[in-house]
Amino acid sequence: MEVSFSQEIESLRLGQGQTFHGEGILAITKALLQSGVAYVGGYQGAPVSHLLDVMVQAEPYMNELGVHVEACSNEASAAAMLGASIHYPLRGAVTWKSIVGTNVAADALSNLSSPGVKGGALIVVGEDYGEGASVIQERTHAYALKSGMCLLDPRPDLPVMVHLVEQGFRLSEASNMPCILELRIRACHVRGSFETKDNVAPPISTRTLMAQPAGFDYMKLAHPPVTFRHEKLKGEERIPAARRYITDNGLNELMPGHLEDTGIIVQGGLYNALIRALQQLGLANAFGESDIPLLVLNVTWPLVPEQVADFCRDKRGVLVVEEGQPEYIEQEIATHLRRQGIATPLHGKDMLMMAGEYSVEVLAGGLASFATRYLSDSAAQKGATATLAWLAENRERREAATRQLPAPLPARPPSFCVGCPER
Repeated sequence: MEVSFSQEIESLRLGQGQTFHGEGILAITKALLQSGVAYVGGYQGAPVSHLLDVMVQAEPYMNELGVHVEACSNEASAAAMLGASIHYPLRGAVTWKSIVGTNVAADALSNLSSPGVKGGALIVVGEDYGEGASVIQERTHAYALKSGMCLLDPRPDLPVMVHLVEQGFRLSEASNMPCILELRIRACHVRGSFETKDNVAPPISTRTLMAQPAGFDYMKLAHPPVTFRHEKLKGEERIPAARRYITDNGLNELMPGHLEDTGIIVQGGLYNALIRALQQLGLANAFGESDIPLLVLNVTWPLVPEQVADFCRDKRGVLVVEEGQPEYIEQEIATHLRRQGIATPLHGKDMLMMAGEYSVEVLAGGLASFATRYLSDSAAQKGATATLAWLAENRERREAATRQLPAPLPARPPSFCVGCPER
């Protein structure tokens, strides 16, 4: 039985000054239309399925705007669609579940990233990592590093997520690099609201054709010898341009705190869990105001060396909150600090577990270790002690519940998601 998204489709029509209420992934869908996207494609998979499902069912409205929508046979064909943005000033977006979907699309992404893009190219991936995951536990970050794609990890707040979609297209065009927007399960399903803007019909579309197609450009091919030039462009022009745009437009967020001799650098997508863990220690309030200064990385690659250095300089200790392994961000930060002669002690995987989802309990344990070492305030020390006791009580309750069972619960057999095209 097909699910109807008629209510969600109506929310895509909201205009300037109106208010959108709903889930994160639907807010992302609306943001694409506000950004003047010309074509959208993808392959369904949790937790980003709604993006393509809604647009496919909204075909009449997409035709009004001139937006081409295509449900692709796999992730590789979806990624290949973005080739339109190599030669033309067309904004394109594709979506799939990661990491398995990104593995399938890897060749097409390499051939996209090497010549670079003229129109903004945005890849919305469901970062299916953690306890609710249904795929291999790996990180999309590796693909951003190896191929030279900006990686956005927006703070799970609808206005921020929408803003990062709009900025993602501009960042892609400013740097000529494709951008990946990674959304964890909780970010896709977080609910909230934001003030909408009018949708923008793409200047070049199925309704407004180009008078003259682009001519052949040998340098946009993806084979030697031109690929050697592409590799130099990544380091000499594209990454510096991306860093300038990130800094000039404040894409990463610096949140002050009165405990200025310490700091936490956190992936944007983990911000909500971090604040809840800080609340457990008495180091943050319900409004998200932290006693410890925070550098929230809504763009996790490329990092801006000067921004990282300025945040870490003169601090007694900094904690990097980075989910998954290996610790790409922590290693890069350590390199930037070493090159600038900054000796601030840097912590991360030594206080937090290497692999697995960073739930509030996991973060609280790491924060308690950090607070015990670096916060001399009596209230902070008391909060750390109370948190460790709370964690011990949680473990005891789980063990007590397990002892009540006559036998271990049966393992859940693996299966395809409901609605998966491969079922």
